[in-house]
Amino acid sequence: MGTCAREGSAIRYTTDKEFTKEQIVALFRSVGWHSADYPSRLFKALMGSSLVITAWDGDALVGLARALDDGELVAYLKYLLVEPSHQGSGIASRMLRMVREHYRDYLYIDVMPDECRNAAFYQRNGFSLLQDGAALQICNDDPRLAR
Repeated sequence: MGTCAREGSAIRYTTDKEFTKEQIVALFRSVGWHSADYPSRLFKALMGSSLVITAWDGDALVGLARALDDGELVAYLKYLLVEPSHQGSGIASRMLRMVREHYRDYLYIDVMPDECRNAAFYQRNGFSLLQDGAALQICNDDPRLAR
């Protein structure tokens, strides 16, 4: 996919994984995501992901989308985040379109928004709620789950 510039804007999109650990942590912290508390693990996870799309305003990392896939049928969009000062400018929608284009030949692209309020964004961008679906998760660093 490579680099893709957005017309009439300084935002640049790329799949080249050209970010540093510090840039990733700063972006994740800007939106209050717990993953930023594990910088090395987060960076390693992103580097090993099937697809990472980043959005850049000059040298500043302002957005990221991460997907995992099985190589044939199902892709799972795990992260889609935009730095708060750039939210509402179409960056998330653009990255989501890039994810959809990348996985256009897959049977499914699944997403599990961490917050219910984000479901409407995905619905506006072509996703449907599963009729009988229920999102489930376990967090292994939850103190209530002490081993």
